[in-house]
Amino acid sequence: MTNRAVLAEALIAQTPWAKATHAPLAGDASNRRYERLTDPVSGRTAVLMDAPPDKNEDINAFVRMAEYLRSIGLSAPEIYAEDSEYGFLLLEDLGDALFARVLEQDPGAERMLYDAATDVLVHLHAAPVLSLDSYDPALMTEYAALSFTKYTQGILGTHDTDARARFELRFADILHRETDGPRVVVQRDYHAENLIWLPDREGLARVGLLDFQTAMLCHPAYDLMSLLQDVRRSVPAGIEMRMIDRYIKATGVDGHDFRTAYAVLGAQRNLRILGGFARLATDYGKPQYVSLIPAVWGHLMRDLEHPALVPVADLLRAALPEPTPENLARLRSQ
Repeated sequence: MTNRAVLAEALIAQTPWAKATHAPLAGDASNRRYERLTDPVSGRTAVLMDAPPDKNEDINAFVRMAEYLRSIGLSAPEIYAEDSEYGFLLLEDLGDALFARVLEQDPGAERMLYDAATDVLVHLHAAPVLSLDSYDPALMTEYAALSFTKYTQGILGTHDTDARARFELRFADILHRETDGPRVVVQRDYHAENLIWLPDREGLARVGLLDFQTAMLCHPAYDLMSLLQDVRRSVPAGIEMRMIDRYIKATGVDGHDFRTAYAVLGAQRNLRILGGFARLATDYGKPQYVSLIPAVWGHLMRDLEHPALVPVADLLRAALPEPTPENLARLRSQ
């Protein structure tokens, strides 16, 4: 038994799952690991999160966000036990009905699920704001520049530093201009593989929330864009437009300004993901994320068609290599 397994068992021994069986659960792009615990007598289940502090994981951020989301009536996992020193949480098991899986089995549920997910954001953005760091233009620009330093560098072995500097200057200005205004809590990875359908609950509680520990304060369009510009499943254009309209109608925000911010933040997120997926392949030995890059590229190219992004659109099209099979193979091989 590894040292971390011993530490985990010490925490579990203090709970009703002391004699539970363990089964691994699919992880994510982080250093966190998950196991499902099943009590052999009652059949009750829980989820163990293993988040090593020495790998820059912090369960305190998860705990704080989970408590906040639950306090405003949303379905984040209840926390049964925690060990903040060694990075373990024992959590309520919300099940396996990820939106992505539900929609594979029942495509007809798409409108209902996306309506519900959009309504959760309307509710969250009307709630008292939690004190969090701001996802501000400077930080967003830094992350977007990973498309040069990780994606382009990973494919070509170099990148145009002058083009990157021009991009950073222009993009920061666009972000300042087009995403200014009130800040709300954004979860930053709000999409169909982080949302769980809980049909036995009522109203907004039917949407189970996961992977929110990196939440920050940002423009209200961010999480809706994350939901609808999903790199793991293709969201129909009709659904995307309806959900944007639904959010605007429910909140009363200015439609033109909101759609502009949506496109600008979409470009930012997709640039960051290009760099992030390339880094997972080249630096962390996770080449499976490379297969998602063409979808990211497609979203980015569509975002760049918005007039607000004219100052950087041609620069990015010239500086960033297309994700051709040959270029993706280079990323996978490193």
